[in-house]
Amino acid sequence: MDSEYNPIKIFSGNANKPLAEKVASYLGIPLGQAEIGRFPDEEIKLRISENVRGLNVYVIQPTNAPAENLLELLILLDALKRASAASITAIIPFFGYARQDRKVRSREPISAKLVANLVTVAGADRVVAIDLHAAQIQGFFDIPADNLTAMVQFAQYIKRKELEDLVVLSPDVGGVARASTFAQTIHASQALFVKRRLSPDTVEIQSLIGDVRGKNVIIADDAIHTGNTMLNACNRALTEGAKSVIACATHAVFAGDSLGLFARSNFSEVIVTDTMFVPGREYPSMFTVLSVSELIAKAIYSIHNHSSVSALFQL
Repeated sequence: MDSEYNPIKIFSGNANKPLAEKVASYLGIPLGQAEIGRFPDEEIKLRISENVRGLNVYVIQPTNAPAENLLELLILLDALKRASAASITAIIPFFGYARQDRKVRSREPISAKLVANLVTVAGADRVVAIDLHAAQIQGFFDIPADNLTAMVQFAQYIKRKELEDLVVLSPDVGGVARASTFAQTIHASQALFVKRRLSPDTVEIQSLIGDVRGKNVIIADDAIHTGNTMLNACNRALTEGAKSVIACATHAVFAGDSLGLFARSNFSEVIVTDTMFVPGREYPSMFTVLSVSELIAKAIYSIHNHSSVSALFQL
């Protein structure tokens, strides 16, 4: 973009450098240089390799497993703060450790709040995330925090397919608001599965609210972890007479052998984004990976120019 981006520096850890490079390229600036290695005892060793004094700095780093990704983010923030950057924005495409966002049972942590505190103390002045696991996590930060959504990218992609008889299906009650906004944008009806969680990784679908018979169903969620909820929802929708089922999920976690399960599933297409980078992962042909690089670049543009970020939420 324009020369007005000279005061901006974008840095990245090792968690998702390809995404950071795409964002920097979109803005027309080089990715900031940082040396990230290991001491002999495997502790993270880091040094910022260029001057950032008085500059507005953006750090792009998801915090998915392994835990070193979170540590790299914290150490990067600390290094930039001590290097006298004017402002530091932590862009966390996938905010890990978010599944424990409240105490469900006694003696459980609220790890999402803990990580929010760590990011703030490490030096971030602002946080940008994409499709947080729960909307209330945005309020866990004592600094400005923006929760962007990849539903914009999903909606644009679905519209280009020109499908008819669309139904957006929320796999659980927690995703109703997301599914409702998505459905309105692509002019689709809406449905909901009511489920019962038998264990942290096992769910049972109890009932379907809405009509999917003869419809092209889109199951929208923030992430696919083990995928059990989505797989069960897909099979149940087809049993109820759905014509086809498409999965849309922002964060492609795919724990264990879940990627293989989706490859052998009844989904006609699985649409995810590049908020996470898993070295060596190859997606089956039925997968479509959309990039959030433009979304992040526009967020940086808005923040840097003190303009509204809320425009990015308009689908």
